[in-house]
Amino acid sequence: MNERPRAARPTIYDVAREAGVSKSLVSLVLNGSALVSEPKRAAVQAAIAKLGYRPSRAAANLAADRTHTVGMVIDDFSNPWFVEVLHGLRTVMGPRGFHVAIREHYLVGDQLVNAIDGFLDTQVDALVIAAEPGREFSDLGIPTVVEGTRLNDVSGADHVSSDQSLGVGLIMRHLQSLGHRRIGHVTGAGGSARHRRDAYMDGMRTIGEAARYAGERNPTNEDGGYAGTVELLRRHPEVTAIFAANDTMALGARAALREVGREVPSDAALVGYDNSQLARSRFLDLTTVDNRGFDVGVASGEALLRRLADPGAELQNVVIPSRLVIRSSSAAAPR
Repeated sequence: MNERPRAARPTIYDVAREAGVSKSLVSLVLNGSALVSEPKRAAVQAAIAKLGYRPSRAAANLAADRTHTVGMVIDDFSNPWFVEVLHGLRTVMGPRGFHVAIREHYLVGDQLVNAIDGFLDTQVDALVIAAEPGREFSDLGIPTVVEGTRLNDVSGADHVSSDQSLGVGLIMRHLQSLGHRRIGHVTGAGGSARHRRDAYMDGMRTIGEAARYAGERNPTNEDGGYAGTVELLRRHPEVTAIFAANDTMALGARAALREVGREVPSDAALVGYDNSQLARSRFLDLTTVDNRGFDVGVASGEALLRRLADPGAELQNVVIPSRLVIRSSSAAAPR
């Protein structure tokens, strides 16, 4: 007589699937973490009861241990701003025994593979999101810091950013002091670019000039800066100064200006944003805003350590003052 096959014992993955959450969040519930919201906790407990899940003691003990890893999510490896932020973050987290791992959002066809989901599945201890999250997130279950201005929200996260309104205001006043009024702006996609564009438009209204900008759907990289500047010069050839949304876009803007025979700064002033190593290069020698990426990274690390020590601490919104760095790419408006 054949024995009836024994039903497979439910796993933590089965519980996560039934509750509609990540495996790492189930682990947090099993270990009594205060970081989990009550609705999520109830969903996990209901799934455990329905499936008859019984956690392995050895697995529970393993899950209780920290991985001592902080996940950092970015959206463009070519943007040197992330290097500054990473340096600051590691300066704080490294001496406390934490490793910083980096992942980038990427597309498979037209489907976004979200790095946040990947980090949650590997049970990092904390997250730094220095990119557009990709969608709204809530109750990630681990200490999280969002850096910069983003289109989508991550509820329950601390925020650290530089003062972008101040930074753009410094740029606009600097260019006006040099006699520029027909100021163009090369922008791109994303929350930070939108914030800088809005501040630019406020500045143009202040001086009574129409806004002249292009590229709002472009990537915020060199190609986006080039394409945006080509479009800007086609629509507004009268501009005497160009403010690029970041230093990498300014590099593309410089190439587009050169192609039409306009030299920087004699024919057009060029200003960037970030004060990256690129801006400090002898080729660009770019006037730019220092948004203090290193300090943003340090403040992010401090926020994570604070929340790891006290998960119930009040959420923080840290804003770091920006400053203008003047170099040779900006000069008086041509007469």
